Amino acid sequence: MKRIKKGDQVIVIAGKDKGRQGTVLTVAEDKILVETVNMVKKHAKANPMAGVEGGIIEKEMPLAISNVMLFNPMTNKGDRVGFKTLEDGRKVRYFKSNGEVVDA
Repeated sequence: MKRIKKGDQVIVIAGKDKGRQGTVLTVAEDKILVETVNMVKKHAKANPMAGVEGGIIEKEMPLAISNVMLFNPMTNKGDRVGFKTLEDGRKVRYFKSNGEVVDA
């Protein structure tokens, strides 16, 4: 089980976008793609055969997973995540600061 999953709300804790928050789009081994965070301008060459338009496009680039924390809506801050097993045998994530379960 991973500490951060697709669809989670995260906050950036290091780098040029420190303090920004967004939704996780993809999670790889040690990289994470967050919506509207770490935007770059990429020069794209037009390809009429594939219907791709050329020009300068803006897109998200991956961040190191260590540079983000799961956003805790109760405290409005980033929070550390732990794992615990419930009585029914499910393994869930919880916030370390207040013990609130992340997975419903």
